[in-house]
Amino acid sequence: MCGRYSLFTEEENQEIMHIVKSLNNRYPENTMKHGEIFPTNTAPILCLEENGIKPELSTWGFPRFGAKGVIINARSETADSRPMFKKSLHTRRCVVPSTGFYEWSQTGTKTKYRFNLPNDHTLYMAGIFNEFNGENKFVILTTNANNSIADVHNRMPVILKKEIAEDWIMSEEFALSYLHATMPVLQREVSA
Repeated sequence: MCGRYSLFTEEENQEIMHIVKSLNNRYPENTMKHGEIFPTNTAPILCLEENGIKPELSTWGFPRFGAKGVIINARSETADSRPMFKKSLHTRRCVVPSTGFYEWSQTGTKTKYRFNLPNDHTLYMAGIFNEFNGENKFVILTTNANNSIADVHNRMPVILKKEIAEDWIMSEEFALSYLHATMPVLQREVSA
């Protein structure tokens, strides 16, 4: 599962700064959240637009029909068979830029960890988006946790290294096969 993630805008993270500045220029009075991102926050995604892949603002979470709250994650193993996610998986894939995601230990003292790729300031997660009542909303795809996170949580986001992020958005064939890929090893740090 991925219940929160980070989008820190330090100057040394040029990738994230470029995305944020681009959106601030296009939408000067936007409500984009920085720092720790919670469900229902407005945050950047990268998606296919007319002239290629561009950053866009989107709200984290698909609405639950007939119930309160939002759905923030979709299981990669079943997304293709679930009516809520299937069409988006085939036609509206996105990349969720971040500086890491958070999980809490499930046993003993509850400890909050931030996970990211070793030696990289940016972590891209696979997502899908859709429009609900005229507003873009996205969910993050999850998969079984690998050994670098399994002792903390049994699920993790589908991680996209930078060099395959465009393939995820552009190629349905690549995306559907990547859902079964082994995720990269992550590093963790205790977070406040």
